[in-house]
Amino acid sequence: MNFKKALVALSASLCAFSVMAKAPEQINIVYVKAPFNLQNMVIKNQGLLEKAFAEDKTQINWKTITSGAKQAQAMAAGAIDVSAVMNTASLLMANGAGNPIYVATGVSHPADTFAMVGKAGQKISVKDLKGKKVAGPRGTVLHQLLIAALVKNGMKPTDVQFVPMDIPSALSALTSGHVDAAMLAASAVIKAKKAGCEVITTAKDLVNVNLVMTTSEKFAKQYPEALKKVVAVHRQANEWIRNNWDEAVALGAKEHGISMEDAKQLAMWSNYYDKLTQADVDSLKLDQAFLIENGMMSKPVDVEKLVLPLAKE
Repeated sequence: MNFKKALVALSASLCAFSVMAKAPEQINIVYVKAPFNLQNMVIKNQGLLEKAFAEDKTQINWKTITSGAKQAQAMAAGAIDVSAVMNTASLLMANGAGNPIYVATGVSHPADTFAMVGKAGQKISVKDLKGKKVAGPRGTVLHQLLIAALVKNGMKPTDVQFVPMDIPSALSALTSGHVDAAMLAASAVIKAKKAGCEVITTAKDLVNVNLVMTTSEKFAKQYPEALKKVVAVHRQANEWIRNNWDEAVALGAKEHGISMEDAKQLAMWSNYYDKLTQADVDSLKLDQAFLIENGMMSKPVDVEKLVLPLAKE
């Protein structure tokens, strides 16, 4: 009887392994070119995922969702399996709200590309924004930057009128004079400056900006081999960028509609990487403490468990 039970258990485990090893019929992945995610642009432009999964007959479905918070919502709804680029503020807030999302690999540390920008025709400080309208994406690293800048200047989040909107809408609202400042990134900052707007502060020394590739808990558990392949393709793209820098930057310039000179600056500021270190994990812990202290995250989570072993290998 015990032998029969053992056989049944073995059979069940083998079936489970078979299901896990099976390639998915499709992978829904978020395409995010901002702030200046060259790896993501290269992967999509060169069809690297489509080529990698051709033998498995897995269909790659690219989805454009620019807000990290909305990416997390889409993962919770089962509409997204992988986000090629998510900010860690959105990652932490999602997990704190009971939406398990994991880090699969690193993307960049682009602190210089995230900024608070004031409207044209005025040179203002953070303190000058008291009672004024500030636009930007809620529940993201840009939202975190706004709070961090206010706190550093002895202010509270309620001291400004925060108007939630995505980056393109925030840029439009800023340049049309409908808001006093906007939380922008990369090419949006460049376009704002060319319209006469001035940077009030960047994320440097205020927020540890870390962009990562993330995956839903369901996809990570059900298709670990497929996830490994996605990460391998990402790292392949990172290597290609290092060896073909000018060509990669030219692609970024075209995708963002900016000059080669501006694209080179954004690429240099991006600090691309593809493996997390303990320092990255420790920074996540500090970010979590900040988010909880300032009411942006409801409860703490075990940060160490959010980073898959694959992300460090």
